[in-house]
Amino acid sequence: MSSPRRRTAAAVALAGAMSASLICTPAASAGLVDGAALTLVPGVGNSTSANWSGYAATGGGFTSVGADWTEPGVTCRSQTTYASFWVGLDGDGSNTVEQIGTEADCSGGRPVYSAWYEMFPSGPVDIPGSISPGDAMHATVVSGGGGSFTLTINDRTKNWSHSYVQHLNNPALASAEVIAEAPSDAGGVLPLSDFGTVAFTGATANGASLSSFHPDPITMANGGTTKATPGPLSGSGAFTVTWHSP
Repeated sequence: MSSPRRRTAAAVALAGAMSASLICTPAASAGLVDGAALTLVPGVGNSTSANWSGYAATGGGFTSVGADWTEPGVTCRSQTTYASFWVGLDGDGSNTVEQIGTEADCSGGRPVYSAWYEMFPSGPVDIPGSISPGDAMHATVVSGGGGSFTLTINDRTKNWSHSYVQHLNNPALASAEVIAEAPSDAGGVLPLSDFGTVAFTGATANGASLSSFHPDPITMANGGTTKATPGPLSGSGAFTVTWHSP
């Protein structure tokens, strides 16, 4: 199965404000935009996106993000489908992105699990290490200043860990996210794998609970069809994202 171009480029429209850019650009397709929209619902504080579901904190000054999650098992049918679970800095209201996570895809009716990291404008990089449903994953992205980032992922069930030091010129450090995503390629958002429910815990930004930044809950929806929804975010940074049947 060929690797999807995982993160998307999407336009953001904030209610009562000027439009901004939410860019997580597909690999091997710099400059392409799939048109997925993240829209703040007036008076509610919730956002919708064609490809993201989870929580995003904005306002700038973010230097670290992290979370734990249990790798969900996917239900595969005949269609090739994709799902990503990640933590990242930037991408909501900025044109830089630094992120690391896992993949749960379906190819030929069979599930495929993997890990990756990505630094826009470079494409995603596959991370070695076996992943199975139920594995306890932990990931962090930490800015070291001067455009330096350390991206770390750990499978605590299988006892492997990988850490990467990467550089990005002029990072915005505008947002911090913990997200379940329908990846994209040059043609747009790809079909989302049926991952059931993924449980994130211990979501943090700048060393504090993500909840302390009052992040936006993001529902994944497109063309009137809801694809995934986040549950409530606890004070300790725990929440779920649940897949919805089309």
